[in-house]
Amino acid sequence: MALHLLLRFLVPVFTAVWLASCAGASGPAAVSHTAMQRPKLVVFLVIDGLPQRQVLDYRDQLAPDGLARFLDRGAWFSNAHYGHAFTVTAAGHATLLTGAYPHRTGIIGNEWRDPETAEPVYCTGDTSATYIGHTTNPLDGTSPKNLKVETVGDVLRGVDSRSKVVSISGKDRGAILPAGKSGTAYMYMGATGQFASSTHYMAAHPGWVNAFNDRKLADRHFKAEWKALLPDAAYARSLPDQQKWFGPAGGSLPAVYGAPDDTAPGPRFYSSLLRGPFVDAMSLEFARAAVTGEQLGQDDAPDILAVSLSGHDYVNHAFSAESRLSHDHLLQIDRMLQAFFQDLDARIGKDNYLVMLTADHGFMPSPDHIAGQGREAGRVNSSQVLGRINAGLAKRFGEGRWAAGFSGSSVLLDRQLIAQKQVSADSLAEETRALLMAEPGFVAAYTRRELQSGSRAGSPFFEQIRRSWHADVSGDVQYSLKPGWMFGNSVATHGSPHPYDTQVPILVYGPAWVKAGRVDARVEVVDIAPTLSRLLRIAPPSAAEGKPLPLPAL
Repeated sequence: MALHLLLRFLVPVFTAVWLASCAGASGPAAVSHTAMQRPKLVVFLVIDGLPQRQVLDYRDQLAPDGLARFLDRGAWFSNAHYGHAFTVTAAGHATLLTGAYPHRTGIIGNEWRDPETAEPVYCTGDTSATYIGHTTNPLDGTSPKNLKVETVGDVLRGVDSRSKVVSISGKDRGAILPAGKSGTAYMYMGATGQFASSTHYMAAHPGWVNAFNDRKLADRHFKAEWKALLPDAAYARSLPDQQKWFGPAGGSLPAVYGAPDDTAPGPRFYSSLLRGPFVDAMSLEFARAAVTGEQLGQDDAPDILAVSLSGHDYVNHAFSAESRLSHDHLLQIDRMLQAFFQDLDARIGKDNYLVMLTADHGFMPSPDHIAGQGREAGRVNSSQVLGRINAGLAKRFGEGRWAAGFSGSSVLLDRQLIAQKQVSADSLAEETRALLMAEPGFVAAYTRRELQSGSRAGSPFFEQIRRSWHADVSGDVQYSLKPGWMFGNSVATHGSPHPYDTQVPILVYGPAWVKAGRVDARVEVVDIAPTLSRLLRIAPPSAAEGKPLPLPAL
């Protein structure tokens, strides 16, 4: 108890020194001396797969108090980017509240292979934990076991255990990684339409979670329609429905949830709700329940509520960010946020909480759309590329499946085979790189030796690729694709170092701490964690590599 009190006294003193030392290095001071009272609640919002361009393209169609709350009355950054190359969901979510890129977090992708055994690894997989009240498969996400660094929430709870960190998402990785090591994550269960945590966090759900699930909100959307919010003419700036490259299922609004032959809600229906506005609406409703159930923002120990809205990513994969469906989906989220903010104003008080909104990555336009505009684009078949790489390696080094597979955004070489045949791993990696670069669509590739030594510094995309590579987790040749190229057969995707994937919104609202204004200086997503740490008057996470955002001073 004495140690706890000592920490509560010393940390603000240490932090005051830290604040003073970093204010001059980050441009305008983020917080004035008259605004040093900490927010009672930090609401951290992530819109999965939202590129910055969409926020501004549809600005005139936003509701008065949703995203416009940030753009008109908050601070926003017009040139915010991720600094790593493999811009995917888990890597982005791990970066957000750690302030560190994958080369430090160890979260190099959504999934990868164990470098020694080549067995598949899921970013938040942990077979020692199971979902509470739900079936758990071996590669399901149940804990932050693979996250190697601490988050803002971990630091906050280390200072004062009364602080609560609650993280919610439609995806397990969208909830678990922002929650860090000491927060609590809740995720949507696609088999049941409920929200659940795992035994990593608790043995059983608190009563408010059970009460929420008893409401069966997902069932209310059975046979419901996702209807466009605006008249058809309002969508002239986005691509019409039913593009030929949407595939045989097509895509148009209104969209009905629940297959014609479904007579009652089931796993197929519950999973389908992720691609559209309904799981996002339920995630925000679950967040409201968490605010009440956990009494967030109700005392002098600051709390963090993180909510990652997953639907936009699913919509953009299926139809692209340029589609009318994506256009309308963003407007749907905008209206949901307006209602959510108004509820927070009433529940917490608008001068008691701060809200920050960003995205885990942007989104590339569909290669079909790019090609239709006369620009180079294409798709890479990973199995075919791997086959050609192995054929090329066999010609030089002898028979064998030298490349065990793709791992994150790298090629993993078979270490057991290398040892057995006494082949130089460096020579094998060099040849693998040469074979990769001979394939259509690849823009850069670097070997393990180059990434460890930094010998190719200054080469195209080297620093971004290096930040996506972790020595203990990644494979042996790390690569990136050319603009307009993607792996897989979805309509569109993300995962590159190009601006359409790296540029995301960073929006901040909290009139007690942040002055309204647009900031055009380039900033990075790793700057978010040090910024929130400053506002909470705690030290930044130990692995953070960013600096406080140059927020307009009060």
